[in-house]
Amino acid sequence: MTDDGQTYTNPVLNADWSDPDVVRVGDDFYLTASSFGRVPGLPLLHSRDLVNWTLVGHALERLEPEERFTAPRHDHGVWAPSLRHHDDRFWIFWGDPDQGIFQVNAPEIRGPWSRPHLVKEGPGLIDPCPLWDDETGEAYLVHAWAKSRSGVNNRLTGHRMHPDGSSLLDAGKVIVDGDRIPGWFTLEGPKLYRHDGWFWILAPAGGVATGWQGALRSRGFFGPYEERIVLEQKDTDVNGPHQGGWVRTGAGEDWFLHFQQRGAYGRVVHLQPMRWGDGGGWPVIGDAGAPVAVHPRPALPAQPPAAPATDDDFPGGRFGRQWQWTANPAAGWATQHSGDGLRLACVRSGDAHDPRRLPHVLTQRLPGTPCVVEVELRLDRAEPGAWAGLVVLGDAFGWIGLECRPGGGVRLVHRFAEAAADRERDAGPSCPAPGGRARLRIGIGAGARCRFSYDVGAGFVASGPVFTATPWRWVGALLGLFAAAPEGPGAAGAATFTHFRVTPC
Repeated sequence: MTDDGQTYTNPVLNADWSDPDVVRVGDDFYLTASSFGRVPGLPLLHSRDLVNWTLVGHALERLEPEERFTAPRHDHGVWAPSLRHHDDRFWIFWGDPDQGIFQVNAPEIRGPWSRPHLVKEGPGLIDPCPLWDDETGEAYLVHAWAKSRSGVNNRLTGHRMHPDGSSLLDAGKVIVDGDRIPGWFTLEGPKLYRHDGWFWILAPAGGVATGWQGALRSRGFFGPYEERIVLEQKDTDVNGPHQGGWVRTGAGEDWFLHFQQRGAYGRVVHLQPMRWGDGGGWPVIGDAGAPVAVHPRPALPAQPPAAPATDDDFPGGRFGRQWQWTANPAAGWATQHSGDGLRLACVRSGDAHDPRRLPHVLTQRLPGTPCVVEVELRLDRAEPGAWAGLVVLGDAFGWIGLECRPGGGVRLVHRFAEAAADRERDAGPSCPAPGGRARLRIGIGAGARCRFSYDVGAGFVASGPVFTATPWRWVGALLGLFAAAPEGPGAAGAATFTHFRVTPC
């Protein structure tokens, strides 16, 4: 977000681009982020000025093993990736907390990307980061631990790595034990660098919503390391500013991109100035260690305002890069055709009354600023009990859409479920939808408070009480489009969505 062409305003990515990492190649900057159980995974963003970003693709076409991700696993999958460029290739390492450390690589950011390769197997292995040391030719890898899977955390383990990134050359050693650092807990998310003769680990601690950014350094990779807090909330309103990556521009400026946890909006991304040399060569991030809200832009060529896409007309039935399924997709969920509009099959499921459990929900991130979301929907050739709609999806959900009733009539329905509920219920009265058509709208205000409304031919009508969006455990709330039907024989019909728009307000 920009102010006047001379400054920028944080966050620069105001949506859930969780656990960002960044790299520069020539005049281009690239960023990836956690994608957890959504498909495709490992989003790839591009910028020329570190302020304006666009989504250019994904590095992970499907989650593996495929059978593990045929149903939603919202808090699993891809955690905290690291993005690097080495030997004329892009590399991404990430941890799946249930399986181990994976790696993919490609000659260009848009691919083709290799199939996921398991570098280290085991539960609880998370947040890996490689380093190829140009001075010695050695390669290393550091990772953290998830206590929920391994029983331990607050420590970083280091390995020597084969230079081709395919395997580790030793059993590993704990190189930083956070339990031995007074006041530090939940040390994780390490990013490994070589600078000024030191091995540097930039790593957060203190918890997602309340923590700080630490810097650790050692003359040798395996330690011992000394530590310092280099970014924390102080008297700002940026809670838990940490976990991200350092990047240096071609002009020699240093910058740090990190996240801030914002509840239903997920982990939004801030850009902080950074410099080296304070008190013996330590990095200084932000304004003397406090996050900046507004700051002079990087000394890079001016770029037009840009942000990851949200709107979609679904040309030929195809959907844009901003959309992700809630699990590995199956054939027949979406149909390509000659016109515009997203045509989704009303997939039969025993979980049809709970979008949280459906793998065929097509989602994108909830915008971090007040906005109006709108889409047009038509229910086609639907069997009784089939429905489709626009959903705000978290551990609680609310949706508005159309349902085919016994006898063939189509009605507008609005439903929701609390986080603890295992089944949805009505949020407001239903009404006929002539021609099986409706315009659906969600106004999202401060605090992720959502107001639903609909138009079935006589103008927009408000529906139900305010619904406050909620996150998943590690994931922000999502906007979604879906079509479903109860279990039964044969096809249940289809739904066509057109003119999806997100308008700031």
